[in-house]
Amino acid sequence: MGEDLMASGIDSYIRERFGIADVDIHTYSPLALAYIGDGVFDLIIRSVVVGRGNTSPNKLHHRTSGIVKAQTQARIIDCLEDELSEEEADIYRRGRNAKSQTMAKNATVMDYRKATGLEALVGYLYLTDRIDRLLEMILTAREKLGLDF
Repeated sequence: MGEDLMASGIDSYIRERFGIADVDIHTYSPLALAYIGDGVFDLIIRSVVVGRGNTSPNKLHHRTSGIVKAQTQARIIDCLEDELSEEEADIYRRGRNAKSQTMAKNATVMDYRKATGLEALVGYLYLTDRIDRLLEMILTAREKLGLDF
């Protein structure tokens, strides 16, 4: 299972196991990409935070929520924007410009839109099995911004 999973990517593996047909990634709306990207980003950050030391769930949540909030995600995409490929920048812009019916609490409209764009890009990279690129971007942002995770 492990080698098969790495060869095909986790999304492909999940689809196969649940009998879900492949879908053209370009048919997904930017908000659908952001929806899955939100979960993927959260899982990556949670994995790093838990891996850095076993502590109380409250402390784990506090550390994670400081990174996955819209304000921090906006800072992350701001520092990465110049390094995005044309394709990545297009996905980010589509996500940022999508008209969402919801708004994050404690976030400005601009931060929320930038965060949605970042989440759309995360979702896109995940669904296209580009996890290495996604992790590279998160590591770069962590280094550039001095984030503690």
